[in-house]
Amino acid sequence: MATTPKKSAAKTAAASNEASFVKELADILDQAGLAELEYETEAVAIRLSRVTTAAPVAAAVPVAAAPVAAAAPAAIVEPVAELAANPADHPGAVKSPMVGTVYTAPEPDAPAFITEGATVTAGQTLFIVEAMKVMNPITAPKAGTVVKIFVQNAQPIEFGEALVIIE
Repeated sequence: MATTPKKSAAKTAAASNEASFVKELADILDQAGLAELEYETEAVAIRLSRVTTAAPVAAAVPVAAAPVAAAAPAAIVEPVAELAANPADHPGAVKSPMVGTVYTAPEPDAPAFITEGATVTAGQTLFIVEAMKVMNPITAPKAGTVVKIFVQNAQPIEFGEALVIIE
């Protein structure tokens, strides 16, 4: 009977330590502004993730134009509204394959790899994503024209975040 209280006390202490460790991980997640945090050893695997809700995006409102040019503005407004909804769902979206820091140029003083309106070829380097001190090139999956760039140089990015739209 003497061993039962010891086991119970040991279990309570272990549970308390585990709970405080998970709390510490949650604090790290909040302080670092991360969306997800994983911790794994041979004995335990913990994955914490933050549920985020996107802020509502105002839709573009077409402005009445002169009767002669009415067709041209309507054609331009529709793709912009389509991009504003959720860029990652766009069929031409190039998404980040990892969490890291995106760089738009090979060096700080060098020109950007791409600009809006530029034509790119399949396999062309669009960005570099630094993750854990490793530079990972992000290449164009197809040839096309750069419609919209969603990131700026040295910006932190999340997995699956739209970086650019190529059509």
